[in-house]
Amino acid sequence: MAASAYLVVLYCATAGQNDENLGADEEEIVLLVWLVIDVTNNKVVAVQHCNVKPQTADINDVVLTEECRQQTGLDENLIKCAQPLDQVLEQFDQFVKTKLQGEGSFQFVTDGQLHFRQCLHPEAGNKTIELPNYFYSFFDMRKEFQKFYHQAQNITCIKDMLDYVGIEADESTEFGIRQAQDIGKILQRMIYDGHAFDSPEPVNNRVEAGICTKDEEIDTNSVIRARGLPWQSSDQDIAKFFRGLNIAKGGVALCLSAQGRRNGEALVRFIDQEHRNLALKRHKHHIGQRYIEVYKASGEDFINVAAGNNNEATAFLSRGAQVIVRMRGLPYDTSAKDIITFFASGDLYCNVMDGEDGILFVHKPDGRATGDAFVLFTSEEDAVKALKKHREIIGSRYIELFRSTTAEVQQVLNRTMDPKTYEQQAPLITNVPQVPFIPQHIITSGSRKDCVRLRGLPFEARVENILEFLGEHAKSIVYQGVHMVFNAQGQPSGEAFIQMNSDHAAFMAATERHHKNMFIGKKQRYIEVFQCSGDDMNVVLQGGPLVVNRAPSLISPGTHNPLTRLCRAVVYLHS
Repeated sequence: MAASAYLVVLYCATAGQNDENLGADEEEIVLLVWLVIDVTNNKVVAVQHCNVKPQTADINDVVLTEECRQQTGLDENLIKCAQPLDQVLEQFDQFVKTKLQGEGSFQFVTDGQLHFRQCLHPEAGNKTIELPNYFYSFFDMRKEFQKFYHQAQNITCIKDMLDYVGIEADESTEFGIRQAQDIGKILQRMIYDGHAFDSPEPVNNRVEAGICTKDEEIDTNSVIRARGLPWQSSDQDIAKFFRGLNIAKGGVALCLSAQGRRNGEALVRFIDQEHRNLALKRHKHHIGQRYIEVYKASGEDFINVAAGNNNEATAFLSRGAQVIVRMRGLPYDTSAKDIITFFASGDLYCNVMDGEDGILFVHKPDGRATGDAFVLFTSEEDAVKALKKHREIIGSRYIELFRSTTAEVQQVLNRTMDPKTYEQQAPLITNVPQVPFIPQHIITSGSRKDCVRLRGLPFEARVENILEFLGEHAKSIVYQGVHMVFNAQGQPSGEAFIQMNSDHAAFMAATERHHKNMFIGKKQRYIEVFQCSGDDMNVVLQGGPLVVNRAPSLISPGTHNPLTRLCRAVVYLHS
């Protein structure tokens, strides 16, 4: 790549931790500084210092942490009166168009990886700020410095580089200007000594599809396990959580439960250990109100989930589709033509890639249908329209649609083609009582009382009956939030667990529907409705004692039987 006419130093600071912990605490950007170097003449031609107002800034809130104020000297009132991030970035874009002859004339330079990868890109993603193309590549000055000055050892900060080349630190009074000027001095010295800035590193914006095989070798230091993901998360949602970091091709594997449902976990493979280590710093960062746990995993873990040797799946995935959609709940006699017609009908017309060859039905080892299929689409536009057909009807059944991944296709095919998946397992003990149980990883956790427990349901009750019973409150159920509980013998337990979108919604549902009647045909039965939390459900359903000495809860009494944890159950998750 030809060297750019300008280098633009970008330095940012947040309201919380900075320097080597920049971005670790999810605090918002409060300072952006850019400094422009004319490479041909090797001189600084512009510098700009911009305070940035955080989205959460309120006249009565304390915006800056004490650590930030002491380190940066920023003034709380000036930050509250500043422009928000999107407007500051728009100002820079105007500067690029009027002073730098457009985006192709320059490249960014930062002190290390954090300013771009752990700070600017994640925050822009959270605020749905669409960054111009020039923000998707940059030079890491520390890497460039050590690549050019081969003898330089233990370079960990700006001061180390200044000392190595014998340059005094800038003495500007403003913190951000001082940092940018020091970086600029180092860059000017490198240009003077003959270094060419010609190979910037990319920042990937999306996950590319890719196929993983059983015999593939994966660097065990490049994989993490993410836990606590929303059930409906796609590979692109996970990529957005790790925005700024480069995920390997086909590097997101959504984990499935024993019932073939997504269980809120994913294995993510990054391009190298450096990006994996940065991903680990996002432990307990958030997707919405939910915090995500991030742990180290191994290459073997990834292979076990993502890889497959199914020739039919490999041929299907090799077609190079932009998006894969999973269909669930299909009538067993559904044909490929029925699916093509389904997506081609109505106002949301969309083309299945390669016609019937772009559809892969999932079968059991004996060839019987499972009611699942995967469908390929050539464009994001078609996929968006396709997913809007979620819960539309084929025959007499409503169809669930989910964005899928190559790893999920492999995982589902591996599972369904294994005869052991359908073997009837012997009970762990004889005479197991019929006690409802939901596995730990399926229950939402936390103390927020945003759930309700329904008890006394007629055995023939379906999800549709529950939605009708809840009436207007059903609109507050989260995506895939109805959990029908079955007992150890596979029979309905008469209970259900409902996840609502807020504590208030759960409270209102429990208050207004408790002891109301559910009607199914000529039969009617009053239903008990209790507000509870994920933690409460864990305690009750796993047989532990409830915590005492706290405010009374609306949760119903549980069956405190130690055999409960040995029971098996089927849990159907519906939207």
